[in-house]
Amino acid sequence: MTIVVTGATGNVGRPLVAELAAAGARVRAVTRTPKTAGFPADVEPVGSAADALTGASAVFLNSRALGEQLPNVVAQCVRAGVSKLVALSAINADDDFSRQPSRFRGDRNKEVEQLAVQSGLAWVSLRPTVFATNFVGMWSPQIRAGDVVGGPYAAASTAPIVESDISAVAARALLTDELVGQRIPLTGPQAFTNSELVEVIGAVLGRPLQYREVPTELVRQRFIGIGFGADFADAYMSMLAETLDKPALVTHDVEKILGRPATPFADWVSAHRDLFTRSEGA
Repeated sequence: MTIVVTGATGNVGRPLVAELAAAGARVRAVTRTPKTAGFPADVEPVGSAADALTGASAVFLNSRALGEQLPNVVAQCVRAGVSKLVALSAINADDDFSRQPSRFRGDRNKEVEQLAVQSGLAWVSLRPTVFATNFVGMWSPQIRAGDVVGGPYAAASTAPIVESDISAVAARALLTDELVGQRIPLTGPQAFTNSELVEVIGAVLGRPLQYREVPTELVRQRFIGIGFGADFADAYMSMLAETLDKPALVTHDVEKILGRPATPFADWVSAHRDLFTRSEGA
């Protein structure tokens, strides 16, 4: 069994490559930097998806990594005789695009799922919620600078999922036929408000962290300052506003599929506390 992983150096792709290799699969890891990617010795780094498809049985589709080549790659999968596609989509893929902040960072969650479903091949669509690592990019500069995290909607909620849980489910989808034909919503084991998330991080770090609501224009400027952009900021705030009246969905699909609970957010923060400390990057 030869499995192609696109986006192989990403937050989901890298642990997925490791899982597949540990399971004994032949893995072709697609990356723009094949010579320096640092994969396990038995993994084959490949510079493009097109070069990886010959003889492949299954492909993991990461729309951000594939960019404008996504439709072409799916068509090439069909021509190359690939039997299964596993798409990395998102829990909000059916929402209006104005409430999908990841679109402004290159994700095409709705399109990648549609292309997989319409390909005529066996397919699985993974629909994870907010990644745990997202809070590093959004909050760690403020946490390193002080004890207050400013942002929109203190009462808005999410159920963040740890990326290694996504990759573990993806590995099951690629290695077996148990999940074929399913759109699978993946969340962490618990929903938290923004205030509660900051409290969790503070408890792990042993610091009295607090979340403080700030005006939307200030939120926008902060996102621009860390490179996310105004469009991302607006979509993120719109997405959060939806949860003020309808709290974030919590599913138990990770546990059903893997036979173990999804990783708690606090456990992930504890394992990655260096990403939030004041000395980070010093």
